[in-house]
Amino acid sequence: MSAPPVQRPSGPDLRDIHLPPDPSWWPPASGWWMLAALLLVIVLVGAWYWRRYRRVLRQRRLVLLELDQLASRYALDGDHAALASAMHQLLRRVARRHEVLATHQRGDAWRQTLARVPVDGMTLDRLLALDRQIYRPPTPFDHEAAVVAVRQWLRLALKPATWKRIAKERAHD
Repeated sequence: MSAPPVQRPSGPDLRDIHLPPDPSWWPPASGWWMLAALLLVIVLVGAWYWRRYRRVLRQRRLVLLELDQLASRYALDGDHAALASAMHQLLRRVARRHEVLATHQRGDAWRQTLARVPVDGMTLDRLLALDRQIYRPPTPFDHEAAVVAVRQWLRLALKPATWKRIAKERAHD
């Protein structure tokens, strides 16, 4: 028996399908360029905030260290007037960072500047007592309470967000 003749379909001979070569990894598509630019911006902004945060922490540490040095110096010499004057100057220097006229304020204006930092009334009274202590004849005062009050005020005052929030709230009142 012989095999029947194979009939060939009419038309051209077809070959296997060839896929195009894989796309090159360089240059990347525009979406990848935008993603890279976005990541770069995020890294730069993050580095800027980190440096700013570190600088603020460093300044806060230096101011509080200065207060500790004033208290240590007082423990050695016992000079009430020098301690009150130095702490008062420290308060004025820190307040000047946020209120330009803080170094020239007296009385109620100085009280309002100190009150912009959210501290209790007793702390505020102790801070104002420093101003009076400077101009009185040498009299003993509660230096430990004054140092605690100054430290509490400085910790809050050295956080710029505290000042801004209070200033904005008062501006709306």
